[in-house]
Order: sequence, then structure tokens, then C-alpha cells
Amino acid sequence: MITYQPYTLRNFREIPQLKERLSAEELFDIEVVGNVLPFKANNYVAGQLIDWDNYREDPIFVLTFPQRAMLRPEHYAEMSRALKAGARKPELKLIANKIRLELNPHPAGQLAHNVPMIDGVKLTGVQHKYRETMLFFPSQGQTCHAYCTFCFRWPQFVGMNELKFAMRDTELIIKYLRANPQVTDVLFTGGDPLIMKTKILRQYINALIDARIPTLKAIRFGTKALSYWPQRFVTDDDADELLALFEKAGQAGIHIAFMAHFNHPNELQTDIAAKAIRRVLATGAVIRTQSPVMRHINDQAETWATMWQKQVELGCVPYYMFIARDTGAQHYFAVELERTWRIFRKAYQKVSGIARTVRGPSMSAGPGKVQILGISEVAGEKVFVLQFLQGRNPDWVSRPFFARYDPQAIWLDGLYPAFGKKQFFFETEYALSRKPKPVSRLIKQKIPVH
Repeated sequence: MITYQPYTLRNFREIPQLKERLSAEELFDIEVVGNVLPFKANNYVAGQLIDWDNYREDPIFVLTFPQRAMLRPEHYAEMSRALKAGARKPELKLIANKIRLELNPHPAGQLAHNVPMIDGVKLTGVQHKYRETMLFFPSQGQTCHAYCTFCFRWPQFVGMNELKFAMRDTELIIKYLRANPQVTDVLFTGGDPLIMKTKILRQYINALIDARIPTLKAIRFGTKALSYWPQRFVTDDDADELLALFEKAGQAGIHIAFMAHFNHPNELQTDIAAKAIRRVLATGAVIRTQSPVMRHINDQAETWATMWQKQVELGCVPYYMFIARDTGAQHYFAVELERTWRIFRKAYQKVSGIARTVRGPSMSAGPGKVQILGISEVAGEKVFVLQFLQGRNPDWVSRPFFARYDPQAIWLDGLYPAFGKKQFFFETEYALSRKPKPVSRLIKQKIPVH
């Protein structure tokens, strides 16, 4: 049994493998970038998931340890100068916050357009974008066992409270669910809700069970704990209590679904990860898996095919392939839409039907989850064929539409309607719902992808 040991900027130089392998310059790079983008690792990730003989190319090292190129040169230089000049924490924080606000900290209207109200009270720990699913950010779950360097929820972790979602009040949540019977699923997210001790999580789950809301059918957990700390379900002192809580919800008629983040097959290689998955599945819960496509980590079809196949072997259900969101270090991780689709298609061809439950590649953009169906030629024009998997208006879902082909595009706001049309079919309605310019008229941010 190993005891959880977190590593942050305060103590990361104590990680044995870093002290043995990294140069002084590389350690300084971690400090520079880690003062802007959140950094946290732990002894399981460092000790069992990273190949330190090849750490510069290791996907889990890149996934958890900040890399110099994750900051644009001007941002790196600004923070580097401050650190070398001996700037104190308040000054470093001011510099970091200035940079962070230039990194699109809340993409797709999360802060402005997804937060609902009940009886005049703004639910600051809730997002409700899609009709059937409500996201809940429990205040005690707004951290993780380790942080992903690509994470689009990074504002939750950097101490900028005005950018943070968090909530404790379950009474308001239950009131909102009763007032909105179209909501069938509550998604606990963060951070990682499964970093919470069972005694805390139990308060939330029991409240939802005891409320007996007939329209509540599923509780989901957005989590990376199965990858970053599988001990949570096996050897932690309250692991058995946690699994019993899942069973209790199931017995009460509420389906438990893990939306498990696995970004690379190496995360599935340890015996304890496999055991954690078996123990969760034994409660009646279902584990669905998802990840974005990211340069430097998993932008090869073979990687995805291997990961999906391994997940199926372990009893998980491949669910989503996402496109790296337009936030944080998107310039470092982004893959062109065309190449992303080709990665998906090639990987999809390599697996059997039971792994083809996966959907994607999908952009979680302001109007909804937009899937790239492919590239085609229609009426003599080369186009992207797209559809909504989820939409702010459910009537948009599964309605094909077309964008002009652009080999450099990396996000929805880099696409323009095909066939000379001035707008995509959803733009007028979407613009009216949020007031700014329609999505295809937004400033195009073409970022070179290497």
C-alpha cells in the first residue's frame, strides 16, 4: 500500500526522478510555466506511469509536467524575468493573472451563458447547457489527484475566485431539479469530485437519493482518479465505503456512470488500475471513457486504437474523442481538424464493433458538441461535413451542415459556411441567445500547428 504524496510548485524538486534526470534549466522551466498554468503531480504518476529513461518523449510526463512551449514566448519571458529578479508571491500572482486572462480561461460561454438561476439566486456551482444534463461543481471537489497540462478547467485551480465554479448547497440543487424535470442526469465534476472523502461525497449523494426526484435517472462522475490515483477505489481507507455508496445509489434506481478520462493507453497498464476498474464495475456502475486528441501525447491513430481496445478488455465503454479546447495551452496541444478526423477514422477502422461506441472527433463549442463527420466534395466544393451531438437547442442535434474546407482550422470559430452561405443554420438563434457576433464572424485565431 502506498500513501498519497502530492507534488506542487512548493515541493516538486523533491520528486526523486526529477532530481536524478532533469537539468537545472528543465526544472526552472517547470517553475516558470507552473506559476501560470496549474501544476500538481503525485508519487503514483511519477513512480509508475512515466518512463524516465525517455521522459522528454513520454506522454504521461508531458501530460502532467509543464513544458516550456506551453507558454507563448512573450509570456514565458515575462514570468521568467520576474522569477530571476526574485519577485515575491503577490507580484508573481499579478503577472500570472494577467497572462491567464489572455488564455481564454472560460471557453464556450461557461461563465456567462451556462450558469442558471432558481428563485433569483445564481447557482454559481452549476452549469446547465444541455437540456437533460446538469453539471454540478461541489466545492470540496475542486482539485484533482494530479493536474493535466491540457485541462480546460484550469481556472478552477489557480486561485482566481472570480473564474471559479463551486457550490455546497444541495437544497438549491434539489429545488432546481424539481423545477426542471427535463434534467435526467447530474454530472459531478470539478476538479475531480472523487478526490473527496466518502463521508463528504455521501452527503451529496444521499441528499439526491432521499429527495426521490422521479426524473433523476443518472449520477455521473467526471473523473481521472482511475488513472491518477486508482488506490482511491482499492486501498484508500474509505475505498469500500465509496463503492458501497455507488451500490446504494444503484439500488435506489439511480444509474452511476463514470465519465473516466484516459488520455493514453499507458494509464491502463498497472495492475492496480485494472483492479480499480473491476471494483467499480462490480458495484453496477458503468465506466465510459473520453479524451481529447493532443499533440505530444496521443495524436497517433495506433495510440487510440490500442487505448480503446484495452478499455474494452477491462470492461469500459469508449465514449468520446474530443478536440483540444480553445483555452490555456491550445497552441501547444492543438491538432488540425482534418488530421484529427483522419486519426479518428484510422483508429476506428482498427477496432472491433464493441469498441465503436466511441463518438467524435467532437468540439465542445459555445453552440454545442460539434462532430466532424468527414471531408467530402459536394457540388464541386471541398467541405467539412459536421453535425451536433449535443446542442443548446436540441433540435440542432443530428442535422448535418457544411463548412468550407480549411486545412489549417483547429476550432469551430476558424470555419466558415460552405456554398457561399453567410451563416451556419444555427447562428442567428445562437447569437440572439448570447448577444455577440455570430460564431463564424468571430476573429479567426489561426495558430500554426507543427
